[in-house]
Amino acid sequence: MAARCKTAILISGSGTNLQAFINAVAGGSLDLDIAVVFSNNPDAFGLQRAEQAGISTACVQHGDFPDRDSFDRAVIAELDRFEPDLLILAGFMRILSASFVSHYAGKILNIHPALLPLYPGLNTHQRVLDAGDEWHGSTVHFVTEQLDAGPRILQGRLPIIPGESAEELEKRVQAVEHQIYPVAAGMVGSGKVSFKDGQSWVDGHPIVEPLIKSFK
Repeated sequence: MAARCKTAILISGSGTNLQAFINAVAGGSLDLDIAVVFSNNPDAFGLQRAEQAGISTACVQHGDFPDRDSFDRAVIAELDRFEPDLLILAGFMRILSASFVSHYAGKILNIHPALLPLYPGLNTHQRVLDAGDEWHGSTVHFVTEQLDAGPRILQGRLPIIPGESAEELEKRVQAVEHQIYPVAAGMVGSGKVSFKDGQSWVDGHPIVEPLIKSFK
């Protein structure tokens, strides 16, 4: 992909990860063209964040459609008007259909609050604490049809502090997310990282393990 890769960011709520992208672009550390911020929720505060930053917005409400496939077709039609090279799921609270993933194959990124393949699904912070793990973090990965199972790109990991609550751990992990997600997206947008043959490739070579960035 070219350096100013056209990017769509999909949100459903407040858009804290979106704000991290907006800040990174404005600060010059991320070379992406955020072409549109899309939401399935017209009241999402993230849409206001986008408007304040001068970014185009779009909304299709899932409740207006009888099933997931018809909603996804409407979303595709809306997004394709902006011809995105890359889709960023930033708190988009909808499970994508196989046809949606296929339409944008290798172009969708998501971030999951765990060190995948550990702890796919929900309630990851409490599950990590209950298991007595020493490390936790977040994973940026390409989206495939299988939930939270696409090839990994970058993980931010941090040591668990003895005695901390799930809420305290969640805040620390969110701070990591805000740092690693724009970095990973920038690597995809510049062509350093790509999706090929069901794997993540870095500098033209497939990787089995994700890149790691450690935090305190």
